[in-house]
Amino acid sequence: MSKRFINFNGEILQEEEKVLSLANRGFKYGDGLFETMRMSRGKLNFPEEHAERLQKGMKTLKIEGYSYLDAYFLKEVTEDLAKRNKISQNARFRLTVFRDSDGLYTPTDNKNGYSLEVSPLESAYYNINSKGLIMDVYDDILKPINKLSNLKTCSALPFVMAGLYKQQHRLDDVFILNQNGFLCEALSSNVFLVYKGQIYTPALSEGCVAGVMRQVVINLAAEHQLDIIEAQINPEILNEVEEVFVTNAINGIQWVMGFNRKRYFNEVSKMLLERLNSFNKV
Repeated sequence: MSKRFINFNGEILQEEEKVLSLANRGFKYGDGLFETMRMSRGKLNFPEEHAERLQKGMKTLKIEGYSYLDAYFLKEVTEDLAKRNKISQNARFRLTVFRDSDGLYTPTDNKNGYSLEVSPLESAYYNINSKGLIMDVYDDILKPINKLSNLKTCSALPFVMAGLYKQQHRLDDVFILNQNGFLCEALSSNVFLVYKGQIYTPALSEGCVAGVMRQVVINLAAEHQLDIIEAQINPEILNEVEEVFVTNAINGIQWVMGFNRKRYFNEVSKMLLERLNSFNKV
């Protein structure tokens, strides 16, 4: 198998090379954030949306240099790294941006550093999962609501613990609740519910990650005269809704088949996924 390359602060290195020092703030404090992005047929999907979220997150964390990490930068570095790894069409990327500085909790500088990883994907299309997800509520650790809640930060221990719960209980995914016990998101996705023909999703004020695909789906639904209500959602409603689906930048839309003894349909998720593939022109 050929060796894979990464981009670390603009330098192309082999993936197995040791690039982080013990002083790295992303390693020591989770002082950073990341974007997970998808390339289809050689073009990065939704680069403007990813850049906007990345820059907004860097501003919130007071990491400097965000103006340079724009859509042009994202397209340029992802296309270059894909070519260096001989991936011509479809790929998954993770861009991690960290505060490149010394210091303890208080940094001595706010300049940025970054790493970019890539792995190949088979299809250019977002494909609906043939077998619906089986999910349950994870409520051992509740997600706090604050200025950082909507960001994809490197401080991810609650999600690691939720992932262990999913693994131990042989689930496909879990619902994560916020500090008030209301529905927030899934392990690595945003959540949508269909109830009495209306689509609902937790509002950003409920502490969920401001997912790029979440906003794409909201915009796509609006273009097709489908209203999505952003709301505070009691998890008890999961026993009554007709349909549940989750969204992220890599998989697009995935439908949920079951929660406890409740079973769901997947009509709306299939319809939105078809429109997503058409909208994205892949």
